[in-house]
Amino acid sequence: MSVDLQALARRVAAHGAVIRVVVAEVAGSAPREAGAAMLVWAGGQEGTIGGGALEYEAAARARAMLAGGTGDRVDRMPLGPRLNQCCGGAVTLLSELWDAARLREAEGAAVIARPLPGTEGEAPLAVRRILNRARGEGFRPVARILHGWMVEPVAMAEREIWIWGAGHVGRALVAVLGPLPGLRLTWVDTDAARFPNLPEGVVQRVAANPADLVAEAPGHAEHLVLTFSHAIDLELCHRLLGHGFRRLGLIGSATKWARFRSRLKALGHGEEQIGRIRCPIGDPSLGKHPQAIAVGVAAELIRDRAAGRTREERTG
Repeated sequence: MSVDLQALARRVAAHGAVIRVVVAEVAGSAPREAGAAMLVWAGGQEGTIGGGALEYEAAARARAMLAGGTGDRVDRMPLGPRLNQCCGGAVTLLSELWDAARLREAEGAAVIARPLPGTEGEAPLAVRRILNRARGEGFRPVARILHGWMVEPVAMAEREIWIWGAGHVGRALVAVLGPLPGLRLTWVDTDAARFPNLPEGVVQRVAANPADLVAEAPGHAEHLVLTFSHAIDLELCHRLLGHGFRRLGLIGSATKWARFRSRLKALGHGEEQIGRIRCPIGDPSLGKHPQAIAVGVAAELIRDRAAGRTREERTG
């Protein structure tokens, strides 16, 4: 998990100041992992640290901090005896006030390291090493407390997802993928009227011929092609095969895919290249309901991200 500076900036702009409550450390069983966070302001909150009595009390403390102008705080909370939750473990929560000044201080950082309230002195060597690796190697540490300091990476778009089509499946994909960390969503269709209210952070693109936007997609982007038109879908696949991509998924039946393979071959693409397209997208065993397709796609992305994070931790 990581510090989402964009989400903080949106909420600070709307409310002036917010409290960010982050799970700094976990011992034993707990509802969320270290790095899970929520933002709290006087009239609302977003994100979750696990719900239940833990989250209720943390949100109440955060609002008291805003009302009373008190400083950052650390709370170490046993979940069983203290909160009557059945997890049985304990968590350390760090609650910090974020405003425009604090955002300016964090601007440009890849990793944010700060002493816990009550910790004095300069950053210990282990923390300095992490900051040096972040600057020099792009290293992204896991969120944790280290020698009295809280260390967290700053959220960044680890994966570019382009969703071509704002129909039922496109809307379901954006609704399911939008809240997931580490994704930057670009949503394309032929007419702005085809889009619902755009979720925060999603980039909307409109083009009479969506395939004309393929040239603007990064070569490492992942594409989900599901427009209202088979002709547009085919043109998108054709151009994407010539452009380059990390992954390309196409919605469709076995019949549609067989026809596309034949037509793409006629357009000059080789079998191996065409074979990089995945059709259908999602997990067919979950069914064809738009939300079921979206859940299948999301599950695959989450598994990939978890596997990548495990590799990073092993090499870090």
